[in-house]
Amino acid sequence: MRYDVIVIGAGMVGTSAAWHLQKNNSKVLMLDRKLPGLETSYGNAGLIQREAIHTHPFPRQITELVRVMPNQGTDIRYRIPAILRYHQALLQYWKYSAPAMVKQIESEWQTLIAHCTSEHQTMIEASGADELITRDGWLQLHRSKETLKVAADTAILDREQGVEHKVLSVDELKVLEPNANFDGFVGAIHWLNSWQVSNPSLLVKAYAKSFEQMQGIIKETDVKEIIPEVSSDGNGWKVITTTDTFYSDHLVIAAGPWSNELIKPLGYDLPLFPMRGYHQHFKVSAKNTIHHSMFDMDKGFVMGPMQQGIRITTGAEMTTMDAPKNFGQLKTVLKLARKILPLDEAVESEAWAGSRPCMPDMKPVIGPAGKHDKLWFAFGHSHQGFTLGPITGRLVEELIHDKSLTVDVKPFNAQRFSKA
Repeated sequence: MRYDVIVIGAGMVGTSAAWHLQKNNSKVLMLDRKLPGLETSYGNAGLIQREAIHTHPFPRQITELVRVMPNQGTDIRYRIPAILRYHQALLQYWKYSAPAMVKQIESEWQTLIAHCTSEHQTMIEASGADELITRDGWLQLHRSKETLKVAADTAILDREQGVEHKVLSVDELKVLEPNANFDGFVGAIHWLNSWQVSNPSLLVKAYAKSFEQMQGIIKETDVKEIIPEVSSDGNGWKVITTTDTFYSDHLVIAAGPWSNELIKPLGYDLPLFPMRGYHQHFKVSAKNTIHHSMFDMDKGFVMGPMQQGIRITTGAEMTTMDAPKNFGQLKTVLKLARKILPLDEAVESEAWAGSRPCMPDMKPVIGPAGKHDKLWFAFGHSHQGFTLGPITGRLVEELIHDKSLTVDVKPFNAQRFSKA
């Protein structure tokens, strides 16, 4: 069977690309080894983060490096094999984290974030998924007056970028979330125009169902080989999977942290590295019900209300994709979380773990591959693939159909690393 476009990857980014292409008259096939929304897009804090206009640079202050070195933190941990494997990408990450470079990177990053809620809204309406969305923001909790003041001062400047917020005292926090214990906290930033999603996996599935209702095709199969085709009718693609072989004019790689292994045989080797996260759900009771996701800024974990229960989401672990799970970070997080909310009974017998695709300059790769015609990349969104999937999908469709672009994609091109 031949298609106009094959999209490899059924997370938020891949599903959004497939949806936009199908909606705009392309015949689209979406391939993944798992059904939509069951990998990286399943495990996240469930936030569409309109406030996320700042990146997360590599720590450059000695005090911060000293803090991280013991490898006991709740926000970031690392494993030596991963440091060795990805050391070149990490060195680039350190380089790109220079203040002058971060300023430029953030100005480019913000062009994507500006469209996150509006582009989600288009897909939410089309898929009838509004019941999964709450639009009253989330809470960034602070344990020190110094970090709260810095965050509040920055938030005032962020209003110029369309970010809305309110600074809350502990008493105001208690009114919003009476079941939470805020001992040890000094206040919070309430990010007002970011959205919560009660089941991230179901939102991806809703978008995928909408794609299918437009006659898009989804196949659950493992991609084994990608082969460029040259014929008298023009260039195209042959995709060999465990179950079948498919053909298309255009090919989109949107496989998150697995993207590099798909494109390496074609001569591409981008400095993508994975960052792992863990989460676990706890049964909801009258004593622990909350209405807003809460991020402990100083400890680096999120607790949020989900359909599956109260989801506790860790910070990041620098590790390899195939490394065994290590629940040490989650166990430390849970000790802190239980001081805020009673979390008596876990829903799952084992916590979920999954990886995010990160690039050293903190920006995704969006656009033409470079060495091959009709090959397109859409990956590397770090912790914001769930937030940025719809705008990325729209841009992929505009590129393939040669339309005017909603956002300039030059800052996100794949070729930028060949000059690094």
